[in-house]
Amino acid sequence: MPLKSCCVYSTGVFSVLFLVLGIALILSHVFSHAVQSLVRKEVILKNGTEAFEAWENPPAPIYMQFYFFNVTNSLEILDGDRPAVVQIGPYTYREYRPMEQVNFQDNGTKVSAVNTKTYVFVRNMSRGPESDLIRTVNIPAMTVMERVKNSVIQASLISAYMRGADQGLFTTRTVGELLWGYEDDLLTVVKHLVPDLDNVFGLFYKRNASNDGDYVFFTGQQNYQDFARVDTWNGKSSLNWWSSDECNMINGTNGASFHPVITKNEELYMFSSDLCRSIYGLYEEDVTVKGIPGYRFSLPAKVFANMSVNPANAGFCVPAGNCMGSGILNVSLCKQGAPIIMSSPHFYQAEEKYVQDVFGMEPQKEQHQTVIDINPLTGIILQAAKRLQINVYIEKISAFSQTGNVRTLVFPVVYLNESVVIDDASVLKLQAVVREQEVLANIPFILIGLGIILGAVFIILMCRQKVPESTAAERKPLLTS
Repeated sequence: MPLKSCCVYSTGVFSVLFLVLGIALILSHVFSHAVQSLVRKEVILKNGTEAFEAWENPPAPIYMQFYFFNVTNSLEILDGDRPAVVQIGPYTYREYRPMEQVNFQDNGTKVSAVNTKTYVFVRNMSRGPESDLIRTVNIPAMTVMERVKNSVIQASLISAYMRGADQGLFTTRTVGELLWGYEDDLLTVVKHLVPDLDNVFGLFYKRNASNDGDYVFFTGQQNYQDFARVDTWNGKSSLNWWSSDECNMINGTNGASFHPVITKNEELYMFSSDLCRSIYGLYEEDVTVKGIPGYRFSLPAKVFANMSVNPANAGFCVPAGNCMGSGILNVSLCKQGAPIIMSSPHFYQAEEKYVQDVFGMEPQKEQHQTVIDINPLTGIILQAAKRLQINVYIEKISAFSQTGNVRTLVFPVVYLNESVVIDDASVLKLQAVVREQEVLANIPFILIGLGIILGAVFIILMCRQKVPESTAAERKPLLTS
């Protein structure tokens, strides 16, 4: 076979080989599996790894913003009118949350730690100083009234004291007092009757420069999906506040870290001590944050739906069978009996009646939804916003004239937005990983492209290699003449 023909046929063979190899690589996902396997081995909680360093001391700045609902018609509310509130905020704090008392256990498969959180006020990111006054529900008074309303003697004594001390259903306090605590005269008096009550009240009392309990996490050494997953909290593997085993389960991470190689069809579980329960997010859409691709997960309405919509939530009805409407969660059992109700801000995704009960509620998805944007390969959080609202259950209590003719409703007090955006140094590291992933992912397509080009060359060469016999026969007489 002439050398020229050999080269032509070799071109055809290589064309087919490149095409077959490229298609095979695409179908088998060889390169993506190789990258994922490497990441699974690297993303574990172990001294010396970048994953451990980021888990132990998050590099990205975290901010906690508080928006209060200032009451504008407290007298009319006592006469039975609909409450009217005006949102005031934000009051912004820089949040520092290093893991402390870190101790590895069980041959490195678990690690114990406490997550100490410190909040530092940021004046230039806030509406005003911490000394701003807020008119809101008197939560200590409402708590005490709910606790003793079934005891005629105690209720009579406390009601008389409240009249003498000019304590009512509403109070005016500074932002700093409402958040971090103030000594309450009523609580100081009632403490003699109800010893388990603290005489200091604050929505975040004892939570600055402190932690929410002892955690034991899985390191991900045995299974990448267990990376940073909570094993026990305060020595327990389940909760005891709710009326079903399913609702008492501690599922997922603490919300600050997630396992690598995340898929769109999984449920991302998080345990929240603020909510006294586990919650989960579902994939919503693809996003890009600072040039890094990610998946957006958000809380579906089913998370806070009542048992008529989501039967799995029956255990959150406390006492058992006492269910509130969809979109809210009664957490009084884990808040010293205080009538605290949690929801999304402005009752987003809650039943319409909660929105209509209070003038000033304007739920909007973009501002009030809890979202987490995650790089699916590494599990690194690109951007997140945890948004929760603290409400108080209020009602008319006949033993207390201080409640007047108030309507029975869920009253908004404040909502928080705990947010983070990936820092630039972490972006640079992630960009290198993303580029490597893109290069490897494109190799099969490059091979297919080469196969197509070589195939085209092969066809052209084949067309030019032989002169048709009819053309050759026609040319012979011309040559002999």
